[in-house]
Amino acid sequence: MSKFESLLEDFVKAVERLKEVLKQPKDEFIRDSAIKRFEIAFDMGWKTLKAYLEERHNVQCLSPKTCFREAYNKNVILEYDSFWVDLADKRNLTVHTYKEAVAEDVFAILPKALEHFEQLYAKLKQG
Repeated sequence: MSKFESLLEDFVKAVERLKEVLKQPKDEFIRDSAIKRFEIAFDMGWKTLKAYLEERHNVQCLSPKTCFREAYNKNVILEYDSFWVDLADKRNLTVHTYKEAVAEDVFAILPKALEHFEQLYAKLKQG
């Protein structure tokens, strides 16, 4: 099994865990759990994308933002919009600071983030 294939398995598990928590009624515990699962799904997503680009397209990228840009250039991501960049910024905010307003802001975008993660997984699975 290649590094990409192994990461892809972990990525889909992380996405499913995020989907699972978002089905729960919101309270502070669920919100915080969802944010943590978002961080994990995001990290698994860009690292899976990095391995895919290296193995399938011989493209090196060193950060999430450059990986998303390269994925767009290789038609892995069909729309390179500010949402991918915003996700990277949100992930960095959640990891390095904790404020109630930030948590609420991030939680609000998680359903849309989940959609993007699922689309990315579907495209990567196709190879």
